[in-house]
Amino acid sequence: MTGAAGFLGSHLARALVARGDEVRVLVRMSAPQIETWGVEVVTGDIRDAMATARACAGMEVVFHVAAKAGGWGAPKEFQDVNVGGTWNMIAGCRDAGVPVLVYTSSPCVVHAHRDVEGGNEELPYATRSLASYPRTKAIAERAVLAAARQGLATMALRPHFIWGPGDRHLLPRLIARSRAGRLRQIGARDVKTDTIYIDNCVVAHLLAADALRGGSAPSGRAYFISDDEPIGVWTMANRLLAAAGAPPVGRPVPAGLAYAIAAMLEGAHALLGIDREPLLTRFAVSELSHAQWYDISAAKRDLGYSPKVTIGEGLRRLAAACTE
Repeated sequence: MTGAAGFLGSHLARALVARGDEVRVLVRMSAPQIETWGVEVVTGDIRDAMATARACAGMEVVFHVAAKAGGWGAPKEFQDVNVGGTWNMIAGCRDAGVPVLVYTSSPCVVHAHRDVEGGNEELPYATRSLASYPRTKAIAERAVLAAARQGLATMALRPHFIWGPGDRHLLPRLIARSRAGRLRQIGARDVKTDTIYIDNCVVAHLLAADALRGGSAPSGRAYFISDDEPIGVWTMANRLLAAAGAPPVGRPVPAGLAYAIAAMLEGAHALLGIDREPLLTRFAVSELSHAQWYDISAAKRDLGYSPKVTIGEGLRRLAAACTE
């Protein structure tokens, strides 16, 4: 699997080991912590076709979790990692005779910067992107699903807002901005969004692989997965902050103003050649000011997926982890 150093990948790798699978991970640099999980470590970059071929050799299932995420960055890097890396994983599977590939995608591939309430897998891919991340994830997902026509059993899962103990990116950024007084609600609406607790996301990935291996689910399909509890995005943010003992979100900023500020910040960063992500991006504004929740009936039907951990239980676990 790829992405073992990340939030989802690390939990998925350890879950595979725990159920008795022999696991090989492809990571960019060797990490002593990963080696203690009982996995085989292959060092290499998904942008390197030789490394991906080496990692795929002899495998029965490949989980491609790694990606470059975010609303800002050099388009070429997103292209090379998200698209080129996925092409390499597909080729590695084909050349090594790996029968199953499970790809971690995102609902952003279909989110067209408008409210989506109860949408399903019939939604078309978005034709306009505010950042390189959604654009390249859509290209990569299409490639994965198209590979099913050449005999590789593939599936793409679309989790949104993965959260829970062990998150080293989203929650720490939320807490840091909250404590610095730099976290404001975008727009007057507390739009509903999907979330998925980390354990639920891991289970969905395991079910996807097992269903493809057993032939009980169709190949070449994408599935939305979630906690199946749409919740206001700012309500959820405040509940996460409360679990971590951090201050709540500040008063609202009009969405139109936030979008204009984001556009100006992006323009300034581009003009000055600043690599770090702006404080606010147009992609983030769109994500946070539009409803984004989906019907997961297809995942329930084809994969036997149902969330085992409720948002309430997940928040209790998170609060306990934050006090350890």
